[in-house]
Amino acid sequence: MTEPSPGIMPRDQAIMLVAFEGWNDAGSAASEALGHLAEAWDAQHVESMDPEGYYDFQVNRPFVESDADGNRRLVYPSTSLATAHPYTTRPPVVLVQGHEPSFRWPSFCRDLLDQAAEHDIRTLVTVGALLADVPHTRPIPVTTTSESTNVRVWLDLEPSTYEGPVGIVAVLAAEARRRRMMTVSLWAAVPHYVAQPPSPKATLALLEGLERLLGDPVPRGTLVEDAAEWQRGVDELAQQDTEIGDYVRRLEQAKDTADRPEASGDAIAQEFERYLRRRDQGTGG
Repeated sequence: MTEPSPGIMPRDQAIMLVAFEGWNDAGSAASEALGHLAEAWDAQHVESMDPEGYYDFQVNRPFVESDADGNRRLVYPSTSLATAHPYTTRPPVVLVQGHEPSFRWPSFCRDLLDQAAEHDIRTLVTVGALLADVPHTRPIPVTTTSESTNVRVWLDLEPSTYEGPVGIVAVLAAEARRRRMMTVSLWAAVPHYVAQPPSPKATLALLEGLERLLGDPVPRGTLVEDAAEWQRGVDELAQQDTEIGDYVRRLEQAKDTADRPEASGDAIAQEFERYLRRRDQGTGG
């Protein structure tokens, strides 16, 4: 493997970008990011995973649609693979999108990576979004991590310290590492008080994170304007709802404090404790 420049993935390896709707996809930011790339890069559908045995159809129900000729058909929830050729300096990019499966995650991941092997994929990038205590008025945080020590050194990444429940992307990454694939994970933090999709500011942040990772330009389309309009809408909500407005200001203070060079974990924890005491006492100030 050619060693990349810090922060840039190898240009001589085919890359698979993966995002799943559901638990891993707050505000639909991750699935919207890959959907945006699939359209911008004119990705061509290659195949779909057989949904039988992986999905609970009472949770993710099939739907009926009509084609251009008026023929009606059933469409089942699944996971699709599409290939794109956005760059002349690197192999194709494979985009994987779908619903998070309900059952048999290890088998699902093995089947998906078997298909990845058919496309000579050696690098897996999982894309997700989570709800967090972050203000919508500040840049959306995007965390880029890898469980591989070598990858962290090559790409100048911090190790993940997360402990707790995981989604399908974590299981997929673990199986990929077992196969000695290069794995990287990008997560955007979506303000939890505006969790309903879409979340174009978080989608834009993920695309910017992918651009830094790839070292090649990623198309934005109208997302810059969409993100600005989204923020104006949330600003209006915060102005109309004093409780939300007060909460946003507290998040801003905590964020700005954390970004100061002298900030420490203890200082942030103390500020949060003061907020909880004020809330419990009903002072609001």
